[in-house]
Amino acid sequence: VKKALCVLVQHNLVSYQVHKRGVVEYEAQCSRVLRMLRYPRYIYTTKTLYSDTGELIVEELLLNGKLTMSAVVKKVADRLTETMEDGKTMDYAEVSNTFVRLADTHFVQRCPSVPTTENSDPGPPPPAPTLVMNEKDMYLVPKLSLIPIPDDGIYWQANLDRFHQHFRDQAIVSAVANRMDQTSSEIVRTMLRMSEITTSSSAPFTQPLSSNEIFRSLPVGYNISKQVLDQYLTLLADDPLEFVGKSGDSGGGMYVINLHKALASLATATLESVVQERFGSRCARIFRLVLQKKHLEQKQVEDFAMIPAKEAKDMLYKMLSENFISLQVGCQ
Repeated sequence: VKKALCVLVQHNLVSYQVHKRGVVEYEAQCSRVLRMLRYPRYIYTTKTLYSDTGELIVEELLLNGKLTMSAVVKKVADRLTETMEDGKTMDYAEVSNTFVRLADTHFVQRCPSVPTTENSDPGPPPPAPTLVMNEKDMYLVPKLSLIPIPDDGIYWQANLDRFHQHFRDQAIVSAVANRMDQTSSEIVRTMLRMSEITTSSSAPFTQPLSSNEIFRSLPVGYNISKQVLDQYLTLLADDPLEFVGKSGDSGGGMYVINLHKALASLATATLESVVQERFGSRCARIFRLVLQKKHLEQKQVEDFAMIPAKEAKDMLYKMLSENFISLQVGCQ
């Protein structure tokens, strides 16, 4: 049982805490278990962003749960050397540089560790260690020299929340491209890229960015003038979906990505698509109306959706029976 618990804790599938009576309690992290289904997507994303070296780094961390940087670099370099021809070998420094880039962009992070205490009490050790993590050290990479090992005791893990943030940003960019055009989506992509490290994954908005900063950060070779950029930013800020908001006028105008509104719009579009696929376009029209108006009586549904009373009643019942809409008695 102890070995099984060690493996589960190593992979963050189980957490523990010391109870007041000194008993250690363990809890299964079901959400983390379900994330294992996304491991192939995490690995493929890293391959897309950081080539084969980044792919293998994240793969090793996911397979082992937690590893020191030196262990990861050695494993990855050895695996890449096996695939090379003519007796070539993979340079450890190249793997190390890719690891540093992953840490700089927060795709890998340090694991919490047991705090070091000098002259600790000679009494019995606690039933379980208390792990702490200094936020400023979370992505700090030690200087690496494999002999001797200077990073002994500093373990790293894949930052799955950062991958989910990347997936969210991709979905927002894709939605803007579908609604407007490729240039608009590239501007939004640039804003999200500028904010990916400075903005928490749970924040409602990105950090404010000036028009001048956005212009300087556009991809090399993306030939649009500052005036055209300002026009696009104005269009994005005036769009009813409000993916982009204006928060000030300094620096040519300050802009933010409204992350919560963007995600709500994406979720709404997905719901509407599911309703249309399951019940048809007329039901989707009714569902869209209820979303917009919040509350509607059956007669109002018939009038607004321009659907005969009997059909409207049948469609409402279908969606009600499958919990896509709910009935509120006595709503005025």
